[in-house]
Amino acid sequence: MALKEKLEAELFNALRNKNETRKRTIRMAISNIKLAEIEQKGVLDDSAIMASLYKEIKIRNETIEEAKKGNRDSIIQENEAEIAILKEFLPQGLHDLELTNLAKKVIQELNASSIKDMGNVMKVMIERAKGQAPNDAISQVVKELLQNK
Repeated sequence: MALKEKLEAELFNALRNKNETRKRTIRMAISNIKLAEIEQKGVLDDSAIMASLYKEIKIRNETIEEAKKGNRDSIIQENEAEIAILKEFLPQGLHDLELTNLAKKVIQELNASSIKDMGNVMKVMIERAKGQAPNDAISQVVKELLQNK
């Protein structure tokens, strides 16, 4: 089952079960996916949908950080619940060590030696990670490894 179809099926389950948080979160994710499809004038594949879900998680993490500064516990709890729901639709993530090892392997295969090669390394890394890590985490690991060369 494609990821978008899975999201839509879970939306209907949330509607049936009257789970407001789940319904709102999945509906927002589907809305953002449809908006991206309109912008790209085509249907998104699962990796693009995963990227959209990672973006949603990142936004919620930023909201949590801001809410912590203002002691807004209700906002923190709400966003943490939404993050948990979104993570259900993402594959098991790569651990930091696995991501680092994969990046080292790609850098070695491409003979990358400086930060100038980051674009080529990122292209291969995103393809090989297959949505198991957010692009910003991949970028951070690749950048650190290339700067240390």
